[in-house]
Amino acid sequence: MSNDEKSRAKTEQAKGKLKETAGRLVGNERLTAEGRAEQAKGDARQAKEKMKDIFKH
Repeated sequence: MSNDEKSRAKTEQAKGKLKETAGRLVGNERLTAEGRAEQAKGDARQAKEKMKDIFKH
C-alpha cells in the first residue's frame, strides 16, 4: 500500500470517528451520519489499497 494512500485512509477514518463522536455529544444526527460515512470511505480506500498490494506480489 502506498504511504500516501495509507495515510489518507487513516486520516479519513480518524476524521470520521471525531465527527461521529462530536455529533453524538451534541445530539446532531447529521454530523454523526457524516462521520460514519467518512469512516466507511476510509475503510473502502484502505481495502482497495490492500487488494492492489495482494495482486502486485
